[in-house]
Amino acid sequence: MARPRKPLLSRAGIVAAALALVDTEGLAAVSTRRLAAELGVSGPSLYNHFHTKDEILDAVADTVVGEVDLSMFEGCTDWRAALTAWARSYRAALTAHPNIVPFLAQGPGRRPAGLRMADAVFGAMVEAGWPVADATLIGAMMRYFVAGSALGSFARGFVGDPAAYDPSAYPHLGQAHLLPEHQQRVDEGAFEMGLTALLDGLAVRFVTPTRVPEGD
Repeated sequence: MARPRKPLLSRAGIVAAALALVDTEGLAAVSTRRLAAELGVSGPSLYNHFHTKDEILDAVADTVVGEVDLSMFEGCTDWRAALTAWARSYRAALTAHPNIVPFLAQGPGRRPAGLRMADAVFGAMVEAGWPVADATLIGAMMRYFVAGSALGSFARGFVGDPAAYDPSAYPHLGQAHLLPEHQQRVDEGAFEMGLTALLDGLAVRFVTPTRVPEGD
């Protein structure tokens, strides 16, 4: 029998199937057995591309990070504008795939896209004049903030039943039942307010480096 012209499996196909599982059912749903069933192949055939489930999840996480726009750091002349644009793109990628965020929170490890992002942020901050130690902390701080904002919805954490908020017990939550109706506005507004506050604080700390004229 002639062999198929295209292989039944590819790394990209496995990663796409794993990401779909993560998105719909969460990290716990991903196993080599489940992926093999989803792809219609035998379990051992996955090992031609990935040795472990964690390797698959690493690839999934890196695929999500690869969606983040880093172009604002190329020839960056305004560190604040660059961080703003990057944070918004980063959050958009994570909110599209919130179930992968806990795995991403472990750090970039050896993931190429994650390392490229860390390199771009750190390099741009140093080039802008931030001390190396501060540039490191800025990258960490922004990751904490963006990942936390994408991990869940504040507004959806409240129920839409007014009876759940007994005024005798919760005198200040009389409008809390309305929050789920305005989830996008509340969550995005909180993100933008927090981002502005963080960058305002950094701007206060930033001191433009004094450049010594050539020849002195």
